[in-house]
Amino acid sequence: MSVYFLSMMLLSAGSFIHSRCEAPEMRPASAGADMTWRWVARAALVMWIALIIWGFRELHWSQPLAAVMASLGVNALVAMRGPMRTWPGLSLMLCATGLVAGSTVFF
Repeated sequence: MSVYFLSMMLLSAGSFIHSRCEAPEMRPASAGADMTWRWVARAALVMWIALIIWGFRELHWSQPLAAVMASLGVNALVAMRGPMRTWPGLSLMLCATGLVAGSTVFF
């Protein structure tokens, strides 16, 4: 599995989990942790979009299309699972790992 494909799925899942945790009981108790999580999730979404654009410019069209479809599939699996208490930590971990993996694709 390529780093591009893996980073696309990690970034999408982390950002999707953040968007699903709108209820106050699903957010971190600390305001600083919540703000950090919000910024990392937004950076993950921006990196995901940048990787889509980069993929269509540099790779064969089938690879970015497959990565987007796999990302949507991972999001569907997360949505089917339902809310969990560990989502904020899991989302932050997925976003951070995806940002590191995505930056290796660019550099």
